[in-house]
Amino acid sequence: MDLFEKLKTAKGALGQYSEEAHGYYTFPKLKGELSSHMEFNGKKVLTWSLNNYLGLGNHPEIRKTDAEAAAQWGLAYPMGSRMMSGNTDQHEQLEAELSSFVKKEDTVLLNFGYQGIFSVIDSLLNRKDVVVYDEQAHACIIDGLRMHLGKRFVYKHNDIEDCEKQLVRAKKLAEKNGGGILVITEGVFGMSGTVGKLREVVKLKEKFDFRLLVDDAHGFGTMGSTGAGTGEYLGVQDDIDVYFSTFAKSMASIGAFVSAGKDVCNFLRYNMRSQIYAKSLPMPIVIGALKRLELLREQPELREKLWTIVKALQGGLKERGFNIGNTESPVSPVFLSATIGETSQLVVDLRENLNIFCSVVIYPVVPKDVIMLRLIPTAMHSLADVEVTLKAFEQVAYKLENKLYAQEIYDIHA
Repeated sequence: MDLFEKLKTAKGALGQYSEEAHGYYTFPKLKGELSSHMEFNGKKVLTWSLNNYLGLGNHPEIRKTDAEAAAQWGLAYPMGSRMMSGNTDQHEQLEAELSSFVKKEDTVLLNFGYQGIFSVIDSLLNRKDVVVYDEQAHACIIDGLRMHLGKRFVYKHNDIEDCEKQLVRAKKLAEKNGGGILVITEGVFGMSGTVGKLREVVKLKEKFDFRLLVDDAHGFGTMGSTGAGTGEYLGVQDDIDVYFSTFAKSMASIGAFVSAGKDVCNFLRYNMRSQIYAKSLPMPIVIGALKRLELLREQPELREKLWTIVKALQGGLKERGFNIGNTESPVSPVFLSATIGETSQLVVDLRENLNIFCSVVIYPVVPKDVIMLRLIPTAMHSLADVEVTLKAFEQVAYKLENKLYAQEIYDIHA
């Protein structure tokens, strides 16, 4: 059998819908300047699907810095991996400033978030070590764990009793093998917006000897009194042994970083294959990140504006009877009961008639006949945007309740 033959029929969980969905439900094209209002399918839409939490993506100071850095350095410099020929004072400056901001001894820059945490996990563990992790951990964590040759135990989402149960199992095995234990969870879970129970996990250190890795991609810049993340928000930043985040959310760029003690970071520098054998981050990205971090630190009004929008949106949804789960973060899910057919019509109605663009999540991420509309408030949005959206969602809820989407047929290819 030819290797590629199976690809024609076994297209995958998402690929099976590609012919009908491509370009509209999947791989849509939002055009224009990064903003709360962009163009989709030939019309202006109010956009709630960008992780540009603080609005830095199109901030005038950021645009100026990015343009000047690109003009001065181009995208090629520095060439080579950092270990060989791609290290610079600016890369080390960014690492030092990030370390200071998240209150860790040291930091290592990573080229990408997904690849980065994947490589961190792979580097920290050997076959004797045992991992305990939250069942709703991001795909990048799961893929990193697939590389692990030792044992791993999963606990129910944010269920500390089950986490302790898995730690009991992990302790026995680690002691038998002569290995250590790594617990992995998230600061903010990106789909549901729930905050990881970091305080409770940290308290388990009194009973068990383990290290804690936290993926705070959605918490960095948005959570805590200074924006230093979910650990700061919960008062346990010092108890996080390995802190990871990305530049792709609040920083509105690309790249990532991992912060920890000096010994840990030095080990990672010399052992993370994804960085040793990859080109260094381009200089404009690094200089841009320095400017973004500066604004994150020195313009708290951006985070304050974000939270004004978050509270107005989430409060308005709850007042109108919508189920937004247990979010404590800017991530704003709206759970509705709908069939796949109703969902497709609902999304088209939102985008074509109500001019609202947000992401939709279906089974198997959520239970059958349940859908999640995921909204991401940002500092770019206004209270007027919130009011427009709340009115649109009222119409959607009315149509669902009265089975009107089961009757309407929208042709996205018309």
